[in-house]
Amino acid sequence: CVVLGAWAACQDATVSQELLKEGFHRDLLVKVKLGVAEEDAAGCTVAARTRLPPGIYVDPYELASLQQHNLTKAVLIPDVVDVEAPEYLATDLLVLLYLEPDPRCSRCFRAALPVHGRYHRPAAESEEALVVLKSPEVLVCCCDSRLRTECWKPAEAEAPCSGKTDGPCQWYSVTHKPTYEELILQVPVGLRQHSSLVCVLTLLATVLCSSLILAAVCKYGHFS
Repeated sequence: CVVLGAWAACQDATVSQELLKEGFHRDLLVKVKLGVAEEDAAGCTVAARTRLPPGIYVDPYELASLQQHNLTKAVLIPDVVDVEAPEYLATDLLVLLYLEPDPRCSRCFRAALPVHGRYHRPAAESEEALVVLKSPEVLVCCCDSRLRTECWKPAEAEAPCSGKTDGPCQWYSVTHKPTYEELILQVPVGLRQHSSLVCVLTLLATVLCSSLILAAVCKYGHFS
């Protein structure tokens, strides 16, 4: 691969990210506009590499289903994710999200990725925990182009340029201007002073449901 080269005065790309929907289950929308000529952007693969903090994760099973239907393409590092772990027992997750060309703009690329908030420890006062997403790194690979590389630096990304290549190729990191340096996800959390009430109600609900199940078994069950 030879990747995207300089154009004009090595103009920076612009990148923005946005969280769609509400609650714990969101879509992370990433948009990139390359600072190159329109003909130079043709045939290039653009990806956003972002590190998700422990408070948010990608479900690998959901991602696999979406990729089977060609709805998104991404690489998770590590590829094994504990989707049940709370925030305080989870670790960071590195995501390489492949962007699709925007038909309305020849230099623009975009992609959406389903993400999910994790449960946090109960808080003393605030009913929301803040999860901060830093601006992603923009990576470019133009395997079919013969362009200069003065503006870009090689990136350490072990991933193919696209789904059509078997092995990893050389990615380059593109300097960019983020619309916002960081994105903040607000995750609802419980209050510590409600812990006793929650425990009592949970115990009562468990006893009630267990009693109903036991009564149904005794009434309708067949015992030899």
